[in-house]
Amino acid sequence: MFPLKQKHSFAVDVNAKQVIEIDSIGALQSLVWKNDTYILGEGTNTIFTEDFNGQLIINRLSGIEIKESETGWHVYAAAGENWHKLVVKLIGLGIYGSENLALIPGSVGAAPVQNIGAYGVEVATFIDRVEVYDCKLHVQTTLSHEECEFAYRDSIFKRPAHWHWFITGVHFFFPKAWQAVLGYPDLASLASDATAEQIMSHVIKIRQQKLPDPARVPNAGSFFKNPVIPQADCQRLQADFPGIPVFLQANGECKLAAAWLIDKAGLKSLSVGGAAVHERQALVLVNRNNASGADILSLAEHIQTNVRERYGVELEPEVRLLNDYGLIYS
Repeated sequence: MFPLKQKHSFAVDVNAKQVIEIDSIGALQSLVWKNDTYILGEGTNTIFTEDFNGQLIINRLSGIEIKESETGWHVYAAAGENWHKLVVKLIGLGIYGSENLALIPGSVGAAPVQNIGAYGVEVATFIDRVEVYDCKLHVQTTLSHEECEFAYRDSIFKRPAHWHWFITGVHFFFPKAWQAVLGYPDLASLASDATAEQIMSHVIKIRQQKLPDPARVPNAGSFFKNPVIPQADCQRLQADFPGIPVFLQANGECKLAAAWLIDKAGLKSLSVGGAAVHERQALVLVNRNNASGADILSLAEHIQTNVRERYGVELEPEVRLLNDYGLIYS
């Protein structure tokens, strides 16, 4: 058995039956795909709730290539590269656009899967195409932006039919016609002519203030998605709960702040066993004291039930929860 406590940022003390680290395409060619196989990056959005009896594959591919064109920069990053380090590198080179996404934990390969986003920006905006290796057919292919089917914290890569796709690299395009995105309240203190460097520094500062460092307090970042609801439901909530933060979407729906819902429901600092709601950021669940998988699931269910009963809103996990043989869906 292989210890997994250091392989996922929530640091639940569990083991895996088999672990294979992939550092080259050649290593994929000899891989035998099994129905109990799971692909892992840096483990910052995955929580193992018990011993994993399947085959765990960890993406360690590395390499970055940058080419300039008349209108922008074409950037290729291997899937095993660290996302935040890529952002810092790009901003340092004068390649702007990803500054709002600074300090999001995880690997480059995980970015399109989750369509990571923060402060009004989603990574899909800059993804041109994604390279994948089919671990069943042993062929490599490339998916266009449209074929990735990006949506809010979602993509084609999250569909069960495509779990055998191993992302090997991501192609980005960052246009030279850059414009700052400063619409979120946390960025309101920045000047309208703030530089990308200033925005990145501010985002890093805000995230460090609000979010616990996984190296000190084990966590997997935002545990729940911000729910998106019809406008009629939004108007009902605004009437019942004045001051509720609402973000109008392009399709007319409304996005709510899950952290606000949890906080105002009186659930901040709630704990079950060793798992707890973080005292500064209600959207983050933490491993306070050697939490078990059962502690985490019980705490999450308690939060979902309370939010449902109080607001009539369903909270859906953003993290990927695994039991002994794979992803948990409820």
